[in-house]
Amino acid sequence: MKEIKDLKLKEMSKVLELAPEEIISEIKSSEKKMFELNMKLQVNELKQTHLLKALRRYIARLKTVAVNKWVNIC
Repeated sequence: MKEIKDLKLKEMSKVLELAPEEIISEIKSSEKKMFELNMKLQVNELKQTHLLKALRRYIARLKTVAVNKWVNIC
């Protein structure tokens, strides 16, 4: 699982301690990584497709934390 660590995802215990602005910036940077991985997948450069699933779930968790903290992410 070294590849998933290369995505540099934060542990959920650390995410829960973040300020609302930091959560929003983490969501934006994760969505940018997701876009890059999707583009690599479309041109057949991505061999580790399991990273997409891990990153997608991480973004969903971040958004859930943001909603629970009453952060406007729209």
